Amino acid sequence: MYRQGDVLIAPLAEDAVPATAQGAVSEPRDSRGRLVLALGEVTGHAHAVLGPGRLIREAGPTAPMLLHVPDGARVVHEEHAPISLPRGWYRVIRQREYVPGSVRIVAD
Repeated sequence: MYRQGDVLIAPLAEDAVPATAQGAVSEPRDSRGRLVLALGEVTGHAHAVLGPGRLIREAGPTAPMLLHVPDGARVVHEEHAPISLPRGWYRVIRQREYVPGSVRIVAD
């Protein structure tokens, strides 16, 4: 498992990848060619993946995302050390917080 700030990246076994992931539409890359896992609302900094891969958003506003990096990749952020990911599938989970009456994704 890997953590960078408010983003948790958990490896998935091939047989644990949802069948719907194969035909799912991938999230687009940003203008810099990165797959953005989380964008800082205050600073504009991003937790982003460099290298080949796909990012698939599961249904729901707080649902995790699926990340596939066929050749491995690096996760970068302006305020954190980079993380090297081996090739494979990952579930990307944003940290959540409870506020009376609801649960929301942590804003940085």
